[in-house]
Amino acid sequence: MAEKIIILDFGSQYTQLIGRSLREFNVYCEIIPFNKQIEMANDVKGIILSGSPFSVNEKDHPKIDFAGFGNLPVLGICYGAQLMAKAFGGTVEKSDKREYGRSHLHLEKKSLLLDDVNQDSNVWMSHSDTITKIPDGFSITGSTPQIPVAAFEIADQGKKFFGLQFHPEVYHSEEGKKILKNFLTKICHCKCDWTPEHFINDTVSHIKNQVGNGEVIMALSGGVDSTVAAVLIHKAIGNRLHGIFVDHGLLRRNEFEQVLHSYKNMGLNVKGVNASEQFYTKLKGHSEPELKRKIIGGTFIEVFDKEARSLKGIEFLGQGTIYPDVIESVSVHGPSVTIKSHHNVGGLPAHMNLKLIEPLRMLFKDEVRRVGTELGIPSEILNRHPFPGPGLAIRILGEVTPDKVDILQRADDIFITELQKSGLYATVWQAGVILLPVKSVGVMGDERTYESTVALRAVTSVDGMTADWAKLDYDFLGHVSNEIINRVKGVNRVVFDISSKPPATIEWE
Repeated sequence: MAEKIIILDFGSQYTQLIGRSLREFNVYCEIIPFNKQIEMANDVKGIILSGSPFSVNEKDHPKIDFAGFGNLPVLGICYGAQLMAKAFGGTVEKSDKREYGRSHLHLEKKSLLLDDVNQDSNVWMSHSDTITKIPDGFSITGSTPQIPVAAFEIADQGKKFFGLQFHPEVYHSEEGKKILKNFLTKICHCKCDWTPEHFINDTVSHIKNQVGNGEVIMALSGGVDSTVAAVLIHKAIGNRLHGIFVDHGLLRRNEFEQVLHSYKNMGLNVKGVNASEQFYTKLKGHSEPELKRKIIGGTFIEVFDKEARSLKGIEFLGQGTIYPDVIESVSVHGPSVTIKSHHNVGGLPAHMNLKLIEPLRMLFKDEVRRVGTELGIPSEILNRHPFPGPGLAIRILGEVTPDKVDILQRADDIFITELQKSGLYATVWQAGVILLPVKSVGVMGDERTYESTVALRAVTSVDGMTADWAKLDYDFLGHVSNEIINRVKGVNRVVFDISSKPPATIEWE
């Protein structure tokens, strides 16, 4: 069993960043809501308490029992530090002003947590309460020009408690990763040996035990998550994994054939099902975004269920669920508001009475790619941009028709191909074209035209939770615009979306 760190989540927007930072040091960690019962098994090496939008001075603020941690080292970050201070008899008060942004950490005392951190290192603050008195027995190890208690600890008398008022997990804290590594290696004594190879061996062994002699069915999309999950399952049980790749008619140009070819070369047992006419018929006359998603999700289940019933002895459903999906579904605020229906296989387990296999459910996206590389999966799949489950349906604003899909596929193919040819594809997290329900006047040759408008969308991001518009070169954009207008009949105007997330989403629907 891999050693691990438990991160107790109090609802901070940065909690996932803590997890990602620890995984970068090859330490396995789990993010668990603060109010969920956890078992302090022998493999747990330490506890981290996240920040929170709550105040420790609110009547019903989130609380935990520190006695339940035994002798494990505990690191409190922001709210976690304030909770720790208050629990052991310190004082936390409302600040005169909200402390937000960069500050400089002044080292007050030698500390293993802050070992090798430079004097006046930049740190990132985000809080409206402040610790005005630390508990008896604790000592202040760091301050800033604004606050006297930026870091404090007690590391004797059998106790190992550390508090940071700033956020070491965000990149604005220039030596934050060093501080987290100190906690892992010098305080928790983690071996830092949780590697992709380690994960693959453990996961394959687990799948073999879970499935036994059973059969597994899985919906594949050509995307990173489902492909890596399928290869792991196939490595464990071979052709007893039955992959189904459904063409709903909303894929990118030639994608159905290309993905099936890739799967065949990888040795996967995959059946391609062309059901585009069925999806087009169901979508006819509908333009409301969420209804389109639900129609696609429902139709997908119908098609997938029919294929599953043609197979005998299926007991398990494989899925490419990754850790951010898991975290979102067990949020400390309760289950998140309706997740967009592009998770269109979400209704399958209950509908088909199958047991789930989710080999990637504890991995972040970048870790999935690292595992995929270790498994030898081709880079054209591993480095493929994310693509929504409903496909081009949510990039066609309004009703979906075969003619509109054809226009969008051609325009999108030009944009993606030009990004690849120019070497820009790898610098962009996600890109695509949107077909707008807008027509405008144009002139082509001596003729007046009245045709459609498309929008180019390209963003940079780490995980899609936030995103900035990609600063593509003007000459490149001009070239793409000319190529689309000259080669795609039905389009006479191209625009570029320069909105970031938030407030805008990456997709338009």
